[in-house]
Amino acid sequence: MQIIDSIVTEAARFRAIRRDIHAHPELCFHEDRTSDTIATLLAEWGLPVHRGLGKTGVVAVIEGSQGPGRGIGLRADIDALPVTEKNTFAHVSTHPGKMHACGHDGHTAMLLAAAHHLSRNRDFAGRVVCIFQPAEEGGGGAREMIKDGLFDKFPVDAVFGMHNWPGLPAGHFAVRAGPVMASSNEFRIVVRGKGSHAAMPHLGLDPLPAACQMALGFQTIISRNKNPQEAGVISVTMIHAGEATNVVPDSVEIQGTARTFTTELLDLIESRMREMAQHTAQAFGMQCDFTFHRNYPPTINHAAEAEFARHVMRELVGEEAVHDFEPSMGAEDFAYMLQARPGAYVIIGNGGGDHRSPGHGAGPCTLHNASYDFNDDIIPLGASFWVQLSRNWLAQA
Repeated sequence: MQIIDSIVTEAARFRAIRRDIHAHPELCFHEDRTSDTIATLLAEWGLPVHRGLGKTGVVAVIEGSQGPGRGIGLRADIDALPVTEKNTFAHVSTHPGKMHACGHDGHTAMLLAAAHHLSRNRDFAGRVVCIFQPAEEGGGGAREMIKDGLFDKFPVDAVFGMHNWPGLPAGHFAVRAGPVMASSNEFRIVVRGKGSHAAMPHLGLDPLPAACQMALGFQTIISRNKNPQEAGVISVTMIHAGEATNVVPDSVEIQGTARTFTTELLDLIESRMREMAQHTAQAFGMQCDFTFHRNYPPTINHAAEAEFARHVMRELVGEEAVHDFEPSMGAEDFAYMLQARPGAYVIIGNGGGDHRSPGHGAGPCTLHNASYDFNDDIIPLGASFWVQLSRNWLAQA
């Protein structure tokens, strides 16, 4: 394993930074302290700091000493989740109901460590654009930074993102070309009937049977309308109705998500869900309101950039520790950056949870879990990957 020695020497420093960020989590578009911390460090290292893109985003540009050349973007997300942490170790969240349960604190620390090294070792041509992005967890911070001119003000030829992955051993990476994360979309349906006494349902229009029929019917879209070789999932996650056991309610609200790897399949799912909801309601003599909100598009890696990242991984950890990333039906707003520029979203192993300090919660060390904690031991490896990826990319003719 070829981790950069000077980054290893600084490991304790960046572990402390990571744990400080973990102890002070901030939700999307409110990452003020986190942004201040990042900007202060970058300025201390002599880097020009640009703030305000996507409200709380921070960008630093590291210019090589060997003149103009290509540009590469490196992105780390910085926001936390609305989760109440169950850990009790020293760096536990000091903000009740907020937690770095997805490792964005570690992503930030890895990119900061890489920026620190590159700021002191500029023997390359071109520029490295370090992008510290807010609001990945549902706010679309990548989209907002792009709207604010990210790639116009800081041009790059390619952009890369990296996420930790619990269950993949520490010291391992994963990447693949094509779709790696799904689109994220939400639906809300209100079935409008007519309330009545539960003992006299014939005097009303009970919306509950219609809603149940819809929830079951939606699954036939997956099993009978889409190509079986395409991945897609519809999840009805909430059904709200009624206030008393002896009252048939006036309405039922259904909510959930739909996820796909292609826009074409998403179009099919939305169209069929709308038709099924409206026609089912009509069959029961009722009306319904149907709304479908498209959140994040699918995250689709570009083939050349994914293979380039794979090659760098092999240089660092050997071929046996580099894997094909199995696509996830989770979503990631780095998708917007990959729509704007070529690039790839890669995975670094976070291990199985044995790294956690005494006092961790009883739950598993998985993403979005109240017992999760980032593995500080992988900060030097992640930073070394960023450095080597940047140098190799910028060295191309």
